[in-house]
Amino acid sequence: MPKILKPSFSLLPFSAQKSALIPALSSVFREALEDGDFEFLQDKWLKISVTDLGLNWWLSYDHDRLIMASPDAAIQEDVSFSANGDDLILIAGRKQDPDTLFFQRRLKIEGDTELGLEVKNLIDAIDIDQLPSTVHNLVEFSANFIQNTQDCLKSAQQ
Repeated sequence: MPKILKPSFSLLPFSAQKSALIPALSSVFREALEDGDFEFLQDKWLKISVTDLGLNWWLSYDHDRLIMASPDAAIQEDVSFSANGDDLILIAGRKQDPDTLFFQRRLKIEGDTELGLEVKNLIDAIDIDQLPSTVHNLVEFSANFIQNTQDCLKSAQQ
């Protein structure tokens, strides 16, 4: 799947990525944003890298909302999370534990360890059942599809 999607994403301008990502993340983390749970990210930058798609996003928190920096801004991140797209979807769909992927070296967390732990804990606290139905259904379908595909490939190799 990533090989098919990579050319499409590389052509997608930053403004389009930002227009899709910030509202989606704001929806997913609505309660956490309302409760001020992102204050630890104030004046700090989180870099998220989807390695197989060649995507990099720099996120922060300012004035009670998530913000995203352009790749041209040359932001120096305080912490970075990187993994392939399938693993990130499996994390979102609760099919894989981030700690397990971290110890398998499939999820890399680099930089400020304390900040990285706070981000991970915030992600772990998301109740997937509380997501808007379209987001919930898309994440659940994608995670199930990836998990089933991986299980079939493992069975075929044995």
